[in-house]
Amino acid sequence: MYTFGYFWLVILAILGAINSSQADLQLNFYAKTCPKAEEIVQDYVHEHIPNAPSLAATLIRMHFHDCFVRGCDASILLNFTSSSGNQTEKIAIPNQTVRGFDFIDRVKGLVEAECPGVVSCADIIALVARDSIVVTGGPFWRVPTGRRDGQISNAPEALTNIPAPFFNFTQLQTSFANKGLDLKDLVLLSGAHTIGIAHCFPGFSNRLYNFSGILGNQDPSLDSEYAANLKARKCKTINDTTTIVEMDPGSFRTFDLSYYRLLLKRRGLFQSDAALITSSTTLSYINQLLQGSLLNFYQEFALSMEKMGRIEVKTGSSGEIRKHCAFVNS
Repeated sequence: MYTFGYFWLVILAILGAINSSQADLQLNFYAKTCPKAEEIVQDYVHEHIPNAPSLAATLIRMHFHDCFVRGCDASILLNFTSSSGNQTEKIAIPNQTVRGFDFIDRVKGLVEAECPGVVSCADIIALVARDSIVVTGGPFWRVPTGRRDGQISNAPEALTNIPAPFFNFTQLQTSFANKGLDLKDLVLLSGAHTIGIAHCFPGFSNRLYNFSGILGNQDPSLDSEYAANLKARKCKTINDTTTIVEMDPGSFRTFDLSYYRLLLKRRGLFQSDAALITSSTTLSYINQLLQGSLLNFYQEFALSMEKMGRIEVKTGSSGEIRKHCAFVNS
């Protein structure tokens, strides 16, 4: 009996390992089914992003926002349809300033022409985000592929799951922990703000004019000279929805460490940026990064991006491979 039972335990373990390996992401997942897929993505990015480098920031933001809602499944790309009846993630407040949807659609079209129905929109987002950062001089990270596309997209879930710019440290810690990310990941992924831009409203104008819900109040944690400059030259009213502000002034086209230096000067644009120096743990990580090299930051950032890219992915027979990224297959 013992031998028989042990035999079946071994068989079950082997089958489990096979199923697990099949279900996991892997580098060059499309090597046999669409060998030119990653090259097509890279070529398009290399051709177009240098002409519009600010898109790199919004494409990595799209990847982040996608992964935090139902995992990295391209649910952020879905449009509202009368058949589903759902207002999708696209129209949620956190995503109303996300750009690059047409860019993803064009890449998907090229890949579909090469290999119809093979490469997921979720993988295209992940690859485009990485390649866009690399082509603008930023870090490289590995992007294992094999994600499948989700079939559900709900606007309220975006509002619930995407960390807001007004979050304090506790809220950020909880939000990231819910996705399997730790405080080191929080610090490193926030580092992408080094190439970020933000709208005055709803991003941060409350820190200048309506802090804690009191009209006329200014956030005392924001450097007063910086705040005065923002009021005079950028966000002249509380409800300015059109003016864009660099999150890393003077260096926003360069993927570097200056974002973290600004945090120590109390010049982080969002409350969520400022929150990173309110915890001894995250403050320690920031100081370690600033004491290290740019290469070290790139290596650490790469690890956190790889980790984020695995959040709640759909693989195997879950989800689908959408023909058009904005719509589920009929």
